[in-house]
Amino acid sequence: MDSFKRNIEVIKNGNASLFGKDFLLTWDKSELELEMLLHVAEALKNLTNENISTKCFETGLAVSQFRDNSTRTRFSFASAANMLGLTVQDLDEGKSQIAHGETVRETSNMISFLTEIIGIRDDMYLGAGHTYMKEVADSLEEGFNEGVLPQRPAVVNLQCDIDHPTQSMADLLHLKNYFGSLENLKGKKIAMTWAYSPSYGKPLSVPQGIIGLMTRYGMDVELAYPEGYDLIPDVLEVAKNNAKTSGGSFKVANSMEDAFKNADIVYPKSWAPYSVMETRTKLLYSNDREGLKELERSCLINNARFKNWECDAAKMKLTKNGEALYMHCLPADISGVSCIEGEVSKDVFEKYRIETYKEAGFKPYIIAAMMLTSRFKNPADLLNMMKERNIRRILG
Repeated sequence: MDSFKRNIEVIKNGNASLFGKDFLLTWDKSELELEMLLHVAEALKNLTNENISTKCFETGLAVSQFRDNSTRTRFSFASAANMLGLTVQDLDEGKSQIAHGETVRETSNMISFLTEIIGIRDDMYLGAGHTYMKEVADSLEEGFNEGVLPQRPAVVNLQCDIDHPTQSMADLLHLKNYFGSLENLKGKKIAMTWAYSPSYGKPLSVPQGIIGLMTRYGMDVELAYPEGYDLIPDVLEVAKNNAKTSGGSFKVANSMEDAFKNADIVYPKSWAPYSVMETRTKLLYSNDREGLKELERSCLINNARFKNWECDAAKMKLTKNGEALYMHCLPADISGVSCIEGEVSKDVFEKYRIETYKEAGFKPYIIAAMMLTSRFKNPADLLNMMKERNIRRILG
């Protein structure tokens, strides 16, 4: 049985549904729902590779709202929408009535009359991004129930203060393909470690997304960071509970070298301490520019104490057979390339550069799968129809 047929069979027999559901946190979804999403993403990739159109909307908008900078996720969202036949419309807050005090409830309804999906990135303010997405979702629910909207658009989290599900799910799909199956991930050790960066204020959502998802698949997840660079405590509890349920393990260490020992996968990534993000949020809300400058200055001084937290050849030799898979959400701070000293040495990054590109390449399909499964009740039937319809994506 070919890959496409296997994916369709799993989707049909999985007894899972994401229809009418938002996608905000991976740990709010069942394993069956997550695995269905992976198989839909793979089926879409199969069809695209066969030059078969996956267009399933004749009209409709996919609205993107990026409250922080983005390259991979922004273009992945646009690619996913285009793949399914939706037109992307970016919500620029500076050019909208939001700047004049329009409420979230009103904006959510006004942009949604012919909208199918709303993708939001809101990771700047700790305690606010996920809350904002839920407020948008509640506003859409009210608009649909009251007959204002002919359909209830689904909200997709393109990164918030808590989780980055499109990234972690793309990472999981990369691991599934790299190691052959989800079953093969059981017992594999992944080291999610802090790494030095010459910048500060990077969100917590990538490491939190990784520990919150990989612990569900029987993996031995080791989180490592210098003392004081903690994550949100509630997410640590999620990871601990997931590990107990899956038969894997979850450990927190304060040594990059210890975390790398015998690891099958390493994921060195900088983030700001939880306490710093709390302080930063308060300063942002109060528009305290001088306070933000002082916070950045003190944080960069503190970061510089841990320049040895770099993924280099010596640390990679500590991993299983010295050949662990290196992962990163990109862009990485590459020593001697994008910065003087950073998260990863030039030689290590270059060795795994193509693999990180492949890792990123799964994101458009993951986002498209989130869109499709939220708006169609029977994704297996729809995917089969696309295959049988056999419309060439590129003519010739």
